Amino acid sequence: MSCTSCSSTVEKALQEIHGVQRAQVALATEEAEVRYDPKIVSHNQLMEAIADAGFETILVSTGEDISKIDLQVDGVWTEKSPVRMLENSLQALPGVQAVDIAPELKKVSISYNSDMTGPRNFIGVIESAGTSRGLKATIFPQGGGGGKETHRKEEIHQYFRYYLWSLIFTIPVFLSSMIFMYIPVIKHALDTKVVNMLTVGEIIRWVLSTPVQFIIGRRFYTGSYKALRHGSANMDVLVALGTNAAYFYSVYTVLRAAFSPDFEGTDFFETSSMLISFILLGKYLEVLAKGKTSEAIAKLMNLAPETAILLTLDKKGNVICEEEIDSRLIQKNDIIKIVPGAKVASDGFVLWGQSHINESMITGEARPAAKRKGDTVIGGTVNENGVLHIKATKVGPESALSQIVRLVESAQMAKAPVQKFADRISKYFVPLVIVLSFSTWLAWFLAGKFHGYPESWIPSSMDSFELALQFGISVMVIACPCALGLATPTAVMVGTGVGASQGVLIKGGQALESAHKVNCIVFDKTGTLTVGKPVVVDTKLLKNMALHEFYELVAATEVNSEHPLAKAIVEYAKKFREDEENPGWPEARDFVSVTGHGVKAIVRNREVIVGNKSLMLDHNIAIPAHAQEMLTESEGMAQTGILVSIDGEVTGVLAISDPVKPGAQEVISILKSMNIRSIIVTGDNWGTASSIARQIGIETVVAEAKPEQKAEKVKDLQAAGYAVAMVGDGINDSPALVAADVGMAIGAGTDIAIEAADIVLMKSNLKDVITAIHLSRKTFSRIRLNYIWALGYNILSIPIAAGALFPSTGFRLPPWIAGAAMAASSVSVVCCSLLLKNYRRPKKLENLEIRAIKIE
Repeated sequence: MSCTSCSSTVEKALQEIHGVQRAQVALATEEAEVRYDPKIVSHNQLMEAIADAGFETILVSTGEDISKIDLQVDGVWTEKSPVRMLENSLQALPGVQAVDIAPELKKVSISYNSDMTGPRNFIGVIESAGTSRGLKATIFPQGGGGGKETHRKEEIHQYFRYYLWSLIFTIPVFLSSMIFMYIPVIKHALDTKVVNMLTVGEIIRWVLSTPVQFIIGRRFYTGSYKALRHGSANMDVLVALGTNAAYFYSVYTVLRAAFSPDFEGTDFFETSSMLISFILLGKYLEVLAKGKTSEAIAKLMNLAPETAILLTLDKKGNVICEEEIDSRLIQKNDIIKIVPGAKVASDGFVLWGQSHINESMITGEARPAAKRKGDTVIGGTVNENGVLHIKATKVGPESALSQIVRLVESAQMAKAPVQKFADRISKYFVPLVIVLSFSTWLAWFLAGKFHGYPESWIPSSMDSFELALQFGISVMVIACPCALGLATPTAVMVGTGVGASQGVLIKGGQALESAHKVNCIVFDKTGTLTVGKPVVVDTKLLKNMALHEFYELVAATEVNSEHPLAKAIVEYAKKFREDEENPGWPEARDFVSVTGHGVKAIVRNREVIVGNKSLMLDHNIAIPAHAQEMLTESEGMAQTGILVSIDGEVTGVLAISDPVKPGAQEVISILKSMNIRSIIVTGDNWGTASSIARQIGIETVVAEAKPEQKAEKVKDLQAAGYAVAMVGDGINDSPALVAADVGMAIGAGTDIAIEAADIVLMKSNLKDVITAIHLSRKTFSRIRLNYIWALGYNILSIPIAAGALFPSTGFRLPPWIAGAAMAASSVSVVCCSLLLKNYRRPKKLENLEIRAIKIE
C-alpha cells in the first residue's frame, strides 16, 4: 500500500463482505484487523477479497488460534506415511482444538488449550507415533512460516532488487541523453543515422528504457488497474500516467523519425526510466524507514530467552534432573531454574531462592526488584544475582510480554481522529492532480501555439508541445499523496512504541490525541496517590521496654487476625527478628477478636490488648493524656492510631498509615506548571482524603464518592469545558475511567480497570502520568509538523512543477527531478516521525528521580 487511497480501498472491500462487522486497515503497518462472523465468512474469503482489490496478503493470526504452535517434523514423509494416524493421535490429546498437517512443508500446526496440554506433549506423541519412520519434531524455524517480519524483509529486498535492476538500464539511458552529448566522439557515434532521421542513440535509449517501463515498472500498472477497477485512484495511477506520457511520446518521436526524412524531435526515454528508478528508490527507503517505526515491538518480542532450564522434582520437592529446552516448549506448571544473569523464561512465581530482578525492559522501572519465595516474576526480565526456581503460570500468548506486544500492535492499528483529515483529502487528491496536470499541459501548449510567450523560452532541444508535455508530466509525478497518508500513522507507531519502552502503554491514536488536550486530572486516592497498603509509620513507647520485645508480644497477638491493619503490624514486627522470612511467634492463648475494635490474647502469661480507644475503655484501661495527644495528632495526619495495653496499662501507641507514594507532591506541582488542574475523587472519608490532599498540594477534594458518583464528577468537569483524564486502579474506578476523555490505569491495579483504561501505567508510578501527557503532546506536535510538511510540499511544489517560476527566472523542474522530490517527501515524513525515538522525559522528572534515589 502506497497511500491512504490504498488503505481506504482495502477497508471498503472488506466492509462490503457479508459477515464482516468491522474492518480497520493501517497504512503504516500494512495490516488489517477484521472482526467477522466465522459462521458466515471465513478468513480465506477475506484474503481473497484483499487480493481481488489488488494487494498481496498473508494471514498474521486469527482469533481462534491464540494458543498455536508450528512444529517441523523431520523423517520419512512419503505417500504411505501415517499422516492420518499422526493427526488422530494428536487430536486424541486433551485440550487439542485443531491439527493441520502439511507434508510438503514437513509442518504440523496445532491449536490447543494451554491449561490442558502443551508443545512437549505434542512432540512426544509425534515421535512415538512415527518411531518406525524416524520422525523427529522441533519448533518450526522462525520466519519459515511466512510471518509478517519475513514478509517485511522480503518486501525491502524486493524493492532494493528492483531498484538495482532499474539502475542497470537507466544509467546508460541517462548518460546517452545527458552526458555523452558533450563528448564529441561518443556524440558522433550516437547521432549516426540508421533509417531516415532515426539515430543509434534513440534506438539504444528505446531498447534500454522498455524493460524499465514494462517489466520493472509493472507493479505500477497492476496497482493502477486494480485501483481504477474499484473506483479509486492512488499514487500508482499518477506514476503510470506520468511515465506512460513520457515513454509513448518518445516512441512516437522515434517512429516518426524512422519514417520521415526531415523530422527532428526529442525523445524523453530518460524521463520515464529515471522517474521509475527514483520512485523505486523512494519506496525502498520508505519501507526501510517504516520497518524502524515498529522496532519497539521487535525489541519486546526479542526479550524472551531462547532456552530455559527445565527441572524435574521428586515428590519431596528435590531436584532429580535438569534439562535445557527451547523456551517455547515451556508448559504451565513447569519448574524452571533461573541462574544469575539469565532472563526469566516465563511468567510465574518463585518456589525457592532469593534474588533481585531487573524489570526495566518490561515496566521501565530502573531499580531491580527484590524477589523471594511466593513473589511473582515476569518473563523476559533479567535475574541479577541469586538462583531462583520458578513455577510457570502463564505461557505463550497468555504471558505479560505477549499481552504487551498485542496491546502495542493493537494501538498501532487504531486510527487517530486527525487521520480522517488525510483520508478526506486522499479521496480527491489524485483526480485533482490529474486535472491540474492536464490543465498545465493544455495551458502551456495553447500559450505556445498562439505565441503567448517568446520563442526564446523554448529550449533548443524541444518544441512548444514538448515543453508543455514536460510541465504536465512534472505536475503529475511531483504530487505526493503518500506523505499525507503517512503523517499520522508513522508518528502514532513510533509514539506508542516509545511509550511502551518507558512503561506507558497507550492504546492507540485516539488515546494519544485525547491525552494531548488534557487540562484536568481526576485522581483516585487509595492505590493511586497512596501505596494502597497500610504500614506502621510511627511507634511511641510509654513504658521502659525493648522495642523488639514489645513487638514480639504485639505480633504474637495480631498474627491470628486477618485484618489489614493486623497484617501491617506483623509485617513491621518481622524487621526485629533474625529470621525475617519465616519468624516463629510466641503462642497466643485465649485469643479474642472484637470486630471493629481490636484483639486480645495471653502471650507469655501477659495480657495483651491491641485496638482502638473504645476497646481500652471497655476493659477499664485508663488512657494517659500523652497517649490521647498522640492519637489526635495521628488522626490529623490521616493516620490510624492504635493503642497497645500490656497487663492493664497502655504501653505504646502505633501510627498506621497508607503512605503517599514517593514523589506525589512533586508530580502535582509539575502538573500545575503544565496548567493541568488536579482533583481527588475517593470513596474514603473526608478527613483522610483532605489530609492527603494537603500533603501533596491538591485543593479540590470529593470524598465518600460511590463508583457512579466518580463518573458523574468526571462528566460535570467535562460539561464545564475541561478535557478530563482519570487515574485509578480499582474496579470502583472503571466507570470513571470509561467516562473520562482519557482513562489511565495503574499497572498494579485490577484487570477490569486496565481493560477500561486508554493508557496503562506499567510501573504504578505517578511520574508516568506526566510522561504519558508529555509524550502525547510531543507526538501530536510531530503529527502537526508532518502535515505542515506534507501539505506545504504539495502546495509549493505543484505550482513550481507547473512552471510558475519559469517566466521570471527560467527555472524549470524536469520530470525526473520532480519524481525524485516526490519520493523524498514520503521518506522525509517517515524520518521526521522516527525522530520521536529520541524522546526524553521532562527534565523535572529526571531531577525528581535523582532526589528519590538520594532519599532512599
